[in-house]
Amino acid sequence: MPVTVLYPEARQTPDELERGVFGADVRIVKCDAGALSDVPDEDCAAADGLMILAFPVTGADLARFPRLRAIVRMGVGYDKLDRPALAAKNIIVCNVPDYGTTEVADHAIALALTLRRGILLHHELQRKDPPAPWRSFQNPMIQRLGTLTMGIVGLGRIGTAVALRAKALQFRVIFYDPYLPNGVELALGIERAATLEDLMRQSDNLSIHAPLTPETQRMIGRNELALMKQGAVVVNDARGPILDLDALAELMRDGHIAAAGLDVLPQEPPQEPIPELLRAYRAKEPWLEGRLVVTPHSAWLTPHSWEDTRRKSAETMRAALLTNRPQNVITPDMF
Repeated sequence: MPVTVLYPEARQTPDELERGVFGADVRIVKCDAGALSDVPDEDCAAADGLMILAFPVTGADLARFPRLRAIVRMGVGYDKLDRPALAAKNIIVCNVPDYGTTEVADHAIALALTLRRGILLHHELQRKDPPAPWRSFQNPMIQRLGTLTMGIVGLGRIGTAVALRAKALQFRVIFYDPYLPNGVELALGIERAATLEDLMRQSDNLSIHAPLTPETQRMIGRNELALMKQGAVVVNDARGPILDLDALAELMRDGHIAAAGLDVLPQEPPQEPIPELLRAYRAKEPWLEGRLVVTPHSAWLTPHSWEDTRRKSAETMRAALLTNRPQNVITPDMF
């Protein structure tokens, strides 16, 4: 009897691509639910595998999935899954860590350059009424890249890709990642900070690429940001809750942090109470002019990365359900 894989979300689009990966051994069921609780009971009861793009999965949800053996998170982060509850039911949890590595790395660099080269600042000034004078001007945010240090938090696939791009642009590159073995820095030709505090003190630019875990929740707060060099730029296209937005707003207001580029927020989409920084951004308050770029968790997406996501997710689910060699398994010690 074929196993059943459930795609419950409207944004998921399984078609011949997924069927080509799964073959005749897998039956695909597609729903367009607004939440996992809206999926019909019969579809939940039949599911051996569950594909998750954005829905949270709670322990209470699992009571409706008696056959469930595997969940594949169609992306890198898995913080919306109740991993202890899944582990208690021996449900394999997998992610897709390599679907949009180049896109997210490119986006991080693009945010940094948009700010460091004054592109956003000039753009906003030139569309004023009347526009700013047609001339260049000095601004402390605009600096030669080769004079700056790029600090990277988390040197996984994306962090490494960012490091190589920053190095090619002549940044001095330093990273902090306590989970990597000695010598990674030698292989890449970059530098390593022994502590997060050491990294922050040396960084003119910060690019965040750590996963969201209990350890990294609000890891970059006021104390850490205050250690950065005067006029620093902060970029986050990893996970929103790693960075304290209220602390960032405070240090941007007093000028210690020159600018920030954010592709992720602590709550997505934003809901009331809206963080001060985002409220000021939406209100176009003058103190933020040219200093903040916000994109809606879009760093990962190109047609190529979406196709990779779909194909790699199907390959990962097939390995979990139909072989004894599952891939990209999130083990309990990673919870």
